[in-house]
Amino acid sequence: MFRRTDAAVSPTALYTGTVWRRNGLSHPAFATTAGQALWASLAGPRHLASAIGAPDLDALLLARHHAIDTLLERAIEAGEVSQVVEIASGLSPRGWRFATRHPDLTYVETDLPDMARRKERILRDADLLRPGHRVRVLDAFATDGPDSLPALAEELDPTRGTAVITEGLINYFPMDHVRTLWDNVGTALRGFPRGLYLSDIHLDHSPGLTTAVSKALITVFVRGEVYLHFADEAEAVEALKASGFDHAQLLRPSSFESPTSDRRGVDRNLIIRASSGAA
Repeated sequence: MFRRTDAAVSPTALYTGTVWRRNGLSHPAFATTAGQALWASLAGPRHLASAIGAPDLDALLLARHHAIDTLLERAIEAGEVSQVVEIASGLSPRGWRFATRHPDLTYVETDLPDMARRKERILRDADLLRPGHRVRVLDAFATDGPDSLPALAEELDPTRGTAVITEGLINYFPMDHVRTLWDNVGTALRGFPRGLYLSDIHLDHSPGLTTAVSKALITVFVRGEVYLHFADEAEAVEALKASGFDHAQLLRPSSFESPTSDRRGVDRNLIIRASSGAA
């Protein structure tokens, strides 16, 4: 089975972790020398992208992060969600922030083995883990076995609304893996009274130089292929509904209030909100 390794994923975790830290979203414990070096090494490509009018990578990352935070916060405040599973959470501070803000929330961060161990060590060493906050190994594409999403779903309370988050993941994998992931998430969430899936996606609807440069920059950033699966929003929504969601929509980060929501190009990365049950 195709599987991006820990080594291949780690540059994205290091880079985004640095962006969160540089913009006041993270805890000092998440800071890494390697992440700062990677961020600095991409200064040239970032300036080139800016010069030709391509999206600002950091602004795009921040806009999507704030948008997902906003949607999750709304669901929690509305009483729709009290359990969260974040897949491939990397060095994201979201679990720490939400578990601190909502003491009754169950928040399970997941990743491949090396990253999961690293994340848990950071949280424990800095005394950042809260009673309902934990880190677990998970293979997002496994359909069975102890490290699969179905197995994790069985560990959760079936009476509580549950959210699954995949941030910055979808476009790094080919279509068959995206469908497997969405099938896993859609099936798992139907086991709860309310299910909410939050993610993000780049569509293949803007041909031209800026799109090509943006894709090239992201390819350098992730050190691997970038996949653009759908030509438009309707195709993506149809695929999500085929994976078991009752409702699905793609939202623009610019419609959410954040420090970078008005920056050029942030809407090239759309936010997925899909739900099952009454969510």
